[in-house]
Amino acid sequence: MDRNSATGLFLISALLLVYLFFFSPKKEDAKAPGKTPPPTAAATAPAATPAAVAAIAPETALDTAAAGGVAQDVAISNEHLNITFSTRGGRVAAVRLKKYKTFFGQPLDLFDAKSARMDTRFRTIDGKTIRFSDLVFQPTTSQTADGASVIAFTAPVTGGSVEQTYTLPKDSYELKYNLRLNGLERTVAQEPLVFTFVDQVRQTEQDLQQNRNHTTINHYLASGDQGSLAEASENPEEYKAAGPVMWAAHKHDFFVAGLIADGQPFTGGAFNSNVNLADSSTIKTLSSTLTIPVNEVVQGRGQYRFFFGPNSFSLLKNVAPEFDRNVYLGWGLFRWVNRFVVLPVFHFLEQYITSYGLIIALLVLLIKLVTWPLTYKTYESQARMKVLKPEIDELKAKYGDDQTKIQQETMKLYQTFGVSPLSGCVPTLLTLPILFAMFQFFPNAIELRQQSFLWAKDLSSYDVFAKLPFYVKWYGDHVSMFTLLMTASTLLMTWQSNQTNTAMQGPMKTYSYLMPIIFLFVLNSFAAGLTWYYFVSNVVTFAQQAITKAFVDDTKIRAKLDANKIKNKDKKPSGIQGRIAEAMKAAQEREAQAKKKQS
Repeated sequence: MDRNSATGLFLISALLLVYLFFFSPKKEDAKAPGKTPPPTAAATAPAATPAAVAAIAPETALDTAAAGGVAQDVAISNEHLNITFSTRGGRVAAVRLKKYKTFFGQPLDLFDAKSARMDTRFRTIDGKTIRFSDLVFQPTTSQTADGASVIAFTAPVTGGSVEQTYTLPKDSYELKYNLRLNGLERTVAQEPLVFTFVDQVRQTEQDLQQNRNHTTINHYLASGDQGSLAEASENPEEYKAAGPVMWAAHKHDFFVAGLIADGQPFTGGAFNSNVNLADSSTIKTLSSTLTIPVNEVVQGRGQYRFFFGPNSFSLLKNVAPEFDRNVYLGWGLFRWVNRFVVLPVFHFLEQYITSYGLIIALLVLLIKLVTWPLTYKTYESQARMKVLKPEIDELKAKYGDDQTKIQQETMKLYQTFGVSPLSGCVPTLLTLPILFAMFQFFPNAIELRQQSFLWAKDLSSYDVFAKLPFYVKWYGDHVSMFTLLMTASTLLMTWQSNQTNTAMQGPMKTYSYLMPIIFLFVLNSFAAGLTWYYFVSNVVTFAQQAITKAFVDDTKIRAKLDANKIKNKDKKPSGIQGRIAEAMKAAQEREAQAKKKQS
């Protein structure tokens, strides 16, 4: 590995470490190094956050004909969902995703009566508050001609009634919801209704840390702004929408529970999340409060949709504008790469190949083929540096330990032979968007969830080749074999490069071996799909180097450099090389002045 490649490696490593520091999940509290066992459905639900409790706290209740009745559960289902309603409040009480299981093999309940609660309230003109949870609704079930299940809830209220109608299509993850205050035009106050959803999220995936840090609340405003609460924060997070809200969604790592306004948007929204590390039954408590325009429900135009389903980009993009933002694919250019390059190729390959490990390997091959011109450019730059090694060795012998002079004369040498010190690292830096895009794709792609390959049980989480009897800080309590293979292949590739390019000397040579060791610890708990991707990438790179070497002729390169030397004989340094040369000259002059003062 020559100096140019080392510079590129240093820049990539520095950017990657900064990226991991700010965007990767935080480590679990050292006081509890062991993994939390999967919570059971019978686990006692912890108390909601103070803000969430305040949002649904009892106020002065209105005497109604429906108050004080006996509640019962009513269920409807389709191919994807089994939804349980409670007649107390006429609300969704539990949702089970029929085609999914938890990592621990249990039925996947998005939430149930013990872990979540929905409620709606409104005020009357005489200042009283009616909460739906104080009412027992009468249910009526039916079915439409196209096979959709319909359940209507009605609760009589003095002077009128509250009507809620839910429609579940035969093949959908969406639940249509219609709300109407019938005959209450002269009773209800002219202020928004308040809908609240308190959701105590439970662990469903292998990695509790990833499960927690991928759980948040996303929302989309009528103004077109999209936002979310901080995912990885262990401190309470709160946000109050500054304008009308089109939708809000509780994102549970790979699954979503959201509410979308089909007519008029919600007039406002407030969202908060809270983490209690001492509570092993709840990974995070989410709470959303949305205000519903009163005129919409009084006039029977309160049209909404719930979405209860997987966090799949191809599915969510058709739910509502920007609803696919619940699938985090990175930001800026990295999201663009994942959305328009990685995902389409991935979905194309999965039509023909059932093994996702092989799909990842083919994805590597395709990306390597596309980026081969950049790889060739990098290797060609290394060849130029190798050809110039005799001249560089002469400079080292001539100026001894005067590193400043050596660097200055080396830059002159580069200028004379027409070699750019950045030509080797720039092509490598151009591949950074793909590098960072993969860091977001593999942990968030539901396509990889619970997909096994070799010894890995779940490519969206870390592979456990061996379980350690103790916890190692910064590493974990398991051994990821894909990470070991990636590290070993990277070290071998670095060694091979250093043997071929002897221009790499001193601390820079040591540094080239240090970074793979650092990533051994950093990536041990990352998705197995990611580390498998990088291992395959290294293997393909070995093959690329062998093939590329056959097309790079050192004799022709030397002849071209000698021609550049004649051409650039009287040419002054310009551009970046000129500025670097001037900076080195200035540094040398300051060093000389400092020596004079000391003497």
